Amino acid sequence: MDRLLYKPNNSIYGYNLLMAYPACESFALSSLGYLWLAKLAEELPWVNAEKIYTDSTKISINPQEADAIAFSISFDFDFMGVFSILDKYNIPFLSKERNNNFPLIFAGGPVISTNPEPYKNFYDFMIIGDGEEVFLNVLKILSKKMSKKETLLELSTLDGVYVPNLSGKVIKNTVIFGENIIYTPIISDKSYFKDTFIIEVSRGCMNRCAFCTASYLNLPFRANSFDKIIEVIELGLQYTNKIALLGAQISAHPQFDDIIKYIEDKIDDGNDIELSISSLRTDSISPELIRTLVKSGQKTSTIAIEAASERLRKFINKNLNEEQILNAVKISRENGLKGLKIYSMIGIPSETQEDIDEFIRLAKLIKEKNKGFGITFSFSTFVPKPQTPLQWAKREDTKSLEKKQKYLEKELAKIGLEVKFSSAKWDYWQTILSRGDDTLTDFLIEVYKQGGKIGAFKAASKTLQPDISKMVEGYVIDESLPWDFIQNYPTKQLLLNEYNRLSKYL
Repeated sequence: MDRLLYKPNNSIYGYNLLMAYPACESFALSSLGYLWLAKLAEELPWVNAEKIYTDSTKISINPQEADAIAFSISFDFDFMGVFSILDKYNIPFLSKERNNNFPLIFAGGPVISTNPEPYKNFYDFMIIGDGEEVFLNVLKILSKKMSKKETLLELSTLDGVYVPNLSGKVIKNTVIFGENIIYTPIISDKSYFKDTFIIEVSRGCMNRCAFCTASYLNLPFRANSFDKIIEVIELGLQYTNKIALLGAQISAHPQFDDIIKYIEDKIDDGNDIELSISSLRTDSISPELIRTLVKSGQKTSTIAIEAASERLRKFINKNLNEEQILNAVKISRENGLKGLKIYSMIGIPSETQEDIDEFIRLAKLIKEKNKGFGITFSFSTFVPKPQTPLQWAKREDTKSLEKKQKYLEKELAKIGLEVKFSSAKWDYWQTILSRGDDTLTDFLIEVYKQGGKIGAFKAASKTLQPDISKMVEGYVIDESLPWDFIQNYPTKQLLLNEYNRLSKYL
């Protein structure tokens, strides 16, 4: 059952807009950004908005007759879901093949904001940066129902809107300031996070880890007010007992301890509340926080150390020492958690066998000091991302990474620790999508036609032979990057300065 925390206009008239999520309904109903923008559209009296997913079977707006279809793109492989929806309703993938009889197709989200170039030929326009205000301004222009050409010309005047066919313009990455708290507007038992009310406590991150777009793309760090957060928590508790706090750096909220104390007091007063937090910052774990999580029913949590060696952590600007890591595990164990997942990466530039062996040494130390406590190591492979100081870096060879994975799996098993790995092969293609350009257009379509599995990427690459060398090997410092037209902060020069500063640890 879906419980709406807002009132849709329920009008069948006005501008017909499909809010599309390029995955199944359960994933869509757990996507905070997507749901919030859908809410904004559904509340407008002059917009007839409807949500649509890859597994939708019954919709009232015929996609071919819609005025526009808006896609929310959160992950690099979401293009497959986009193609699936367009294909299902016989809408051409390429914008140049869609005449005025087809709806306008546009997109926004983290992937688009970071580097829209691999996807520029599929969308009529894209939204770059924080979407809430820009989206409403876009809808005002769309509702005028001008010709396609006139609409795109007017849209191109908005900050944060990228119209690929109107090239040469610098696009400003829009950032929203002030009170901007968003929360789950639909509580659903069909959601991947069943019946969970998610609250965005803060946006951005001050840590500036050198590989992380969540940090650099969302600067500056912005925290919602304590009073507003409490007000929204109380709203959520009217519908469910499952509360989740979201943010890249939640514990940096100036009143984070007060927020946790408020929830703990409600639990102590007899309220049944299940609290979850996306990830714990290793150097800010406190006994009070862990006890509150345990009281709310949480048995395990996650911390990120990124690398086991002090040198690599300094290189990626992960300001975390070994004592803080050990202390985080100790506090978690002593205050009632049953286990921790320790997230890290392999393949960071300049990584050596000695750096890999540091994981074994650290794992043994954690195991010895925390007998009976559940520890899981989870490894991804380093994917260089645009808009970060490591956007120029080389991606390590897949066979080399898989060799490291097998070594870690074998050695950590000897210690008796569970270990999980991301797919080095999938991460390789994610690198190409992340740092790609519009030469990937035909390649992406071919991948979809080949079925979208890992073999499809290899087959499409063999057939079309796209030039992906720079996307894998990295870019030269002084050359133009595909995403340079986006005006962001920090600027490209500041990212380069940071890369040079951190390079002393190489």
